[in-house]
Amino acid sequence: MYGSFRVLFQVLWAHLLWGWVLGSELTFELPDNAKQCFYEDIIIGTKCTLEFQVVTGGHYDVDCRLEDPDGTTLYKEMKKQYDSFTFTASKNGTYKFCFSNEFSTFTHKTVYFDFQVGDDPPLFPNENRVTALTQMESACVSIHEALKSVMDYQTHFRLREAQGRSRAEDLNTRVAFWSIGEAIILLVVSISQVVLLRSFFSDKKTTTTRVGS
Repeated sequence: MYGSFRVLFQVLWAHLLWGWVLGSELTFELPDNAKQCFYEDIIIGTKCTLEFQVVTGGHYDVDCRLEDPDGTTLYKEMKKQYDSFTFTASKNGTYKFCFSNEFSTFTHKTVYFDFQVGDDPPLFPNENRVTALTQMESACVSIHEALKSVMDYQTHFRLREAQGRSRAEDLNTRVAFWSIGEAIILLVVSISQVVLLRSFFSDKKTTTTRVGS
């Protein structure tokens, strides 16, 4: 019984540390005419994945650029709404990836990115893997994989919900301004029609001039 609880504790602990070990995940605001860069130290031979998505702002697009420690461009895309790029580090050093909104003059963006570095850490690092997994360990591995899938789905749906809410608020603002404009135009047309009709039925005053002899 104690061994079962120890295995469950290991899988939960590994799940809690999983997002912290593998890389960076961040949602930030990118002002207009601005550029934001991030840096990550990577060891040669490490497999990395950069995934990003524009959540709110303008046409939901942004420029993205990824460079190795020598400044060589590994990835470059212009005005992308979302994308994913996987590469293997060819040298040790600090890798830089930047998001640019310099092409926008008045619209700021909200950008989400997930930069994963390396493979998943082993679920049982201190266990001898010469023997096959026990039934409890196999169940814990399945639970661990299911929890990772749940986290990925939650992130995906949170981004979709934020993007949909932004679009709905923008549409609501446009409809409100359009309604106000229509009300003003209707008021002006109504007043103009009233004034025009009154001019048709108003009595014209005649002036009589008597000429003395």
